[in-house]
Amino acid sequence: MNGPLMSSQVEELGDNRVRLTVDVSVHELEHAVEHATNDLADSVKIPGFRKGKVPTPVLISKIGKDRIWVEAVESHISGWFWAAAARTRLRPIAAPEYDFELPTTEKEPWSFSATIEVQPTPEIVDWTTLEVPRVEAEVPQELVDQELEALRQTVAELVPADDRAAKDADTLVIDLVGEEGEVQSDTVVELGSGRLVEEIEAALIGASVGETKEITYELADESHTSVSITVKHINEKVLPEIDDELARSASEFDTLAELRAEIEGRILTAVEAEIDSAFRTAAVDTLVSASKVKGAGPLVETRARELLDGFVRSLDRRGIAPETYFQVTGQTPEVLIAQMHGEAAQSVARELALEAVADRIGIEISDDDVKALIREQAELSGDDPDEVIAGIWAHGHQESLREDLRMRAALDRLVGEVKPIAPDLAEARDKMWTPDKENTEPEKKLWTPGSKEPE
Repeated sequence: MNGPLMSSQVEELGDNRVRLTVDVSVHELEHAVEHATNDLADSVKIPGFRKGKVPTPVLISKIGKDRIWVEAVESHISGWFWAAAARTRLRPIAAPEYDFELPTTEKEPWSFSATIEVQPTPEIVDWTTLEVPRVEAEVPQELVDQELEALRQTVAELVPADDRAAKDADTLVIDLVGEEGEVQSDTVVELGSGRLVEEIEAALIGASVGETKEITYELADESHTSVSITVKHINEKVLPEIDDELARSASEFDTLAELRAEIEGRILTAVEAEIDSAFRTAAVDTLVSASKVKGAGPLVETRARELLDGFVRSLDRRGIAPETYFQVTGQTPEVLIAQMHGEAAQSVARELALEAVADRIGIEISDDDVKALIREQAELSGDDPDEVIAGIWAHGHQESLREDLRMRAALDRLVGEVKPIAPDLAEARDKMWTPDKENTEPEKKLWTPGSKEPE
């Protein structure tokens, strides 16, 4: 949709209305006509020809050229409009009103105009006065101890313990015979790992070598099955001491102190990155709230659908049907859709606020800036930077990258100029009464993926 020769112009009409004129290139128009011709050939019945096999001249003589023009324009004008709206940073809040005359040939450029009501540029507050909570990075020693324990587990030694009954944390070698007689020999299982069905786990605790257990358990579809399990070997995990020897055997360090310092530094880096990410989100959300920026219109609806589609795809990748998800979580489709809509509205509001920041401080992103980003990403992925740049410019995709860089620069400026404060201080101030809080409705907490569902 973003052909390199497709251009657009914006005319301000007042009252947050604009007229967008879009010039469609010959390439884009030919593409639309070809699609329209193929679609009509598949749907129109013409005696003597099978669907989809009607020659173009015969199709035109039967239905007329104007029918093809109408189909080409109506099936593509929305895509052309939204591509042009994105390039010109327009954010429509209502459906566009199109104005055009049908093309007469696909060998010349064609243009149309669309009158739309757009989201007004928000009036944002002075962000340098905003206070944003930020936690201090610290590494609880419990996390370091957990990492050391995990490392200890990787170098643990298994020793035979066939002379006693199986207990938690043992590794067993078993033979399984299914309900239909299928056999799985010499299967290795670890008790207490959480990978076994509860009934099997419980039955194997206390079992001895040579003992056979008949176990029945329930499947996910609420049917039942049974399995016969014979214990062949019991192995006990012997863990090394957490000392310098562990450091030398499980890492490149000579002492436990050096290993602990490395683990602590690695965790601290991860914690700081998470804090930075949370602070950046909190900074723009604070600006959105203080400036009372609201996202609305078709862009929110489109983004909500994208979020919902992405969520459904994520369930599908895990082999979970949406119906199953709703059953096990107790959630309803209506609640999920409302949550996605809220997240989409907040996402659009963030963009509006950052765009206002960029406008106020005059951020401009040059072609060289865009190409530098493309080069960096291409080199990381092992692609030829010059070829990637040429391809992106050929399809007109550089404008979306330019907008991404502009938003990122605005966010960097915002984050660098708000005032970080301790979370407990922010909470205390939030509880204080101020005149502007009188007779106001409490704001609903925004649901985001991974957070608890709103009550």
